[in-house]
Amino acid sequence: MHTQDTRSFSLELFPPKTPEGMEKLKGTVAELNALGPAYFSCTYGAGGSTRARTFETVDWLRAQGIETAPHLACIGSDEAEIRDIVSHYIDQGITRIVALRGDMPSGMGSPGLSAFRYANELVAFLRREYGERFHIEVAAYPEFHPQAPNAEVDLANFKRKVEAGADAAITQYFYNPDAYFEFVEQCDEHRIDLPIVPGVMPITNYTQLARFSDACGAEIPRYIRKRLEAYGDDKASIRAFGHEVVLNLCARLLEGGAPGIHFYTMNQAAATLALWRELELPAAG
Repeated sequence: MHTQDTRSFSLELFPPKTPEGMEKLKGTVAELNALGPAYFSCTYGAGGSTRARTFETVDWLRAQGIETAPHLACIGSDEAEIRDIVSHYIDQGITRIVALRGDMPSGMGSPGLSAFRYANELVAFLRREYGERFHIEVAAYPEFHPQAPNAEVDLANFKRKVEAGADAAITQYFYNPDAYFEFVEQCDEHRIDLPIVPGVMPITNYTQLARFSDACGAEIPRYIRKRLEAYGDDKASIRAFGHEVVLNLCARLLEGGAPGIHFYTMNQAAATLALWRELELPAAG
């Protein structure tokens, strides 16, 4: 059981594609940072496709004195590329990294012989090259990785990442708390011992949520899907119902001993602000 003081509450952003998007993000971050999150994570596209934008976003966050955890995806990269990226983050005073396999860049058929193939190889490389310099987060999948053949293989893959030197894990988003608690129990049985922070996606747009969920294998429980479908274009009802669903999910996770929550903000402030305040989550530090 994690006490309120040891829990970590954090927020995820993605790098905007346009200067206008970057200006909007700055306003969003100002609102969200007032909550006192432990850190903001920042995503990174397939094969480094958003590398310049990720650097720009991370550099701006660090210039504001904000604790930042960049995502580092390794597939399709060689050691020199990873060293180059990490050296940039060292210069920025980064102490956290979210280490991921990532998606294969379009047009690349296989990762090649010299590339990293799996996240555990990236974690091992970071530990070998940089020791304990970074707090390393890895991904976890309570409803199983969409490319895993079965639950046992998925758990074995997760254990390899942990044994390679991960400090904590952040889960894919989900809406069935039992899936999370069952996953944590399975980890305990396999002696996988590290904080597994649930990732939570606020529900504000059903079409977008359905598209993401189909792509990443996250399950939308049937009753939630049917209620959201019934609202059609009634955005206010979608947001109100979505807020209740996610609020209840977060409350259940925290009551059950989850070591914090990582909010997938989708670069929007309102839904996460409402959840944070209603849950009365503490500020970091």
